[in-house]
Amino acid sequence: MEKAKKSHSEFIPEFQKAFLHPKFWGAWLGVGAFAGLAMLPPSLRDPLLGKVGRLAGRFGKSARRRAQINLLYCFPDMPEAEREAVIDEMFATAPQAMVMMAELAIKGPQKIMTRVDWHGLEIIEEIKQREENVIFLVPHGWAVDIPAMLLASQGQKMAAMFHNQGNPLFDYMWNTVRRRFGGRLHARNDGIKPFISSVRQGYWGYYLPDQDHGAEHSEFVDFFGTYKATLPAIGRLMKVSRARVVPLFPVYNGKTHRLDIYIRPPMDDLLEADDNTIARRMNEEVEILVGPNLEQYTWILKLLKTRKEGETEPYQRKELYPKK
Repeated sequence: MEKAKKSHSEFIPEFQKAFLHPKFWGAWLGVGAFAGLAMLPPSLRDPLLGKVGRLAGRFGKSARRRAQINLLYCFPDMPEAEREAVIDEMFATAPQAMVMMAELAIKGPQKIMTRVDWHGLEIIEEIKQREENVIFLVPHGWAVDIPAMLLASQGQKMAAMFHNQGNPLFDYMWNTVRRRFGGRLHARNDGIKPFISSVRQGYWGYYLPDQDHGAEHSEFVDFFGTYKATLPAIGRLMKVSRARVVPLFPVYNGKTHRLDIYIRPPMDDLLEADDNTIARRMNEEVEILVGPNLEQYTWILKLLKTRKEGETEPYQRKELYPKK
């Protein structure tokens, strides 16, 4: 894990002299390549990135297998060829969206705002006028960080929780880019209290609902064509933070080189709901936002790791897409 300045309120990445060691030179080349691609016109880079992403998806056997299993469980009636096409498009979309994030960090928001379309912006504008607290419920898409960065660049205070990257240099660069226009980062291993404190102070929170946190505190509720262990934490968060929960999802189109940001009405119906209802409503919003844009979702995550008693974890089932 990277060295960082810590306080009770936020996590601040800090450069290490160790990053200059030869063992990080390959990582620096990767960072430089991303920066160089970000300087190219998207009409030139997106076709290239799409091809590279699809190729990487063929060689990344473990990641592809997780996506295959997730889509098999979630869409059992979808023809396999169609599921494979979704996976190919997902791998194509990933680098395209991530390089747009690099472009935003390097060139600034003015250079990309003409390629961003907000849908439902009036929803958060009304909340802002009322000076109400907000927690965005954001499914884990490939362009997930860009809306928060854009809002921060417009002066809105933002706060988000994150997991550290395995490579400390990538972790430093990624979190530095996230903080490019201000806002706060809260490491998940520091607990939820700093995030709650920020939201209560008027920071708009960014919450990703799709991680698997195990069975102990989760509810088993429907998720597309299967079920998922879902942590109903958003219900408690909205109460203790005195915030309204607003679903949001970014969609990057590699053919038009534009980003669509979809905002849905606040989930005010959760205030009096029980945990099972809250968990199901969270997954329902994910389905509504992700369903029309399956390639935008990070299907490579172990979304379905926790199963009901007596069931085998999907990724441990050797008969499913056996490794070659």
